[in-house]
Amino acid sequence: MRHRITSAGVGLLLSMALITGPADAHGALESPLSRAAACGAESPKTSGSAACRAAAAVRGTALPGDWDNLRVSNVAGRDREVIPDGKLCSGGVPAFKGLDLARADWPATTVKPGARFTFKYRGTIPHRGTFRLYVTRAGYDPAKPLKWSDLERKPFLKSTDPKLTDGSYVIKGRLPAGRTGRHLIYTIWQNSDTPDTYYSCSDVIFRKSGGARPRPAPALQSTVQHGGLPWPVGVGALLAVGAGAAIIVGLRSSRRRHGPGRPRHR
Repeated sequence: MRHRITSAGVGLLLSMALITGPADAHGALESPLSRAAACGAESPKTSGSAACRAAAAVRGTALPGDWDNLRVSNVAGRDREVIPDGKLCSGGVPAFKGLDLARADWPATTVKPGARFTFKYRGTIPHRGTFRLYVTRAGYDPAKPLKWSDLERKPFLKSTDPKLTDGSYVIKGRLPAGRTGRHLIYTIWQNSDTPDTYYSCSDVIFRKSGGARPRPAPALQSTVQHGGLPWPVGVGALLAVGAGAAIIVGLRSSRRRHGPGRPRHR
C-alpha cells in the first residue's frame, strides 16, 4: 500500500513538472491569409475552398484541426538545408503535405505592390522570435511545386519580437514592388525561446490599381469542439489515472486545444 501511494505521488510530481514547464509555440500568418489558417478548423474558408478540401483529403493529414502546429525543431536558421524543395509549405512535415499541393486556386489575398501593409500572425501560444517574410520571384508558377529558387534570396521584411495585439503579432511594413498577378509570401518564424521554427505560405494576387481591397482575415475562434463539448480558452489538460499513477498527457494554455495524434517536433 505504501509503495502504491509513493508511485502515485511521483506521478503527480511529474505531472506538476509538465504543467509548469514552458509551453510550445503555435501560430500561422492570418493576414495575408496563409494556407494553414485558411484550411484550419476555425476558418469559414475550409469547406468552401477546393484547395483546402484537397489538402484535408491527403492521407495522414493534420488538417483542419492542427492548422497552427506546423513547426520543425532544431532548424536554427538552416532553412534551405533542412526543408526540401517542393515541401516548403509543409515544412517537410508529412502531416501537412497537403499544403504543398501545386495549384492556382488556393484562397488568396488581393494586395497592391509596394503599398504599406499590416501583417498579422496569429499567436495561439505567444513566444519570442524573429519573423522573415519572402516573396516569389517574377515568373513564379503556382501550378508547380514551390522551390527555394522560386523565392527572393533576401526577405523583404524582418521583425523581431513584434507586439502581440488581440492574439496576433502585428508587423507593419511595405509589400514588395514590381509584382503582378498571383504570387506567394513565405513566412518563417524562428523562435528564440524554443527550438522550433514555423513556416507559412500565403497566396496573394498583386494588382496595381482597381483591385479589391484586401479582406480582413476571418476571426479565428477561441474555442473548438471535441466530441460535442467546448474547449474554452486556457483549458486543455487531460489527467489519466492508471496503475496508481497520475500522468498529465496533454496541456494547452492557449486559445484552443491540442488535438489527438498531433505531430510533435522537439
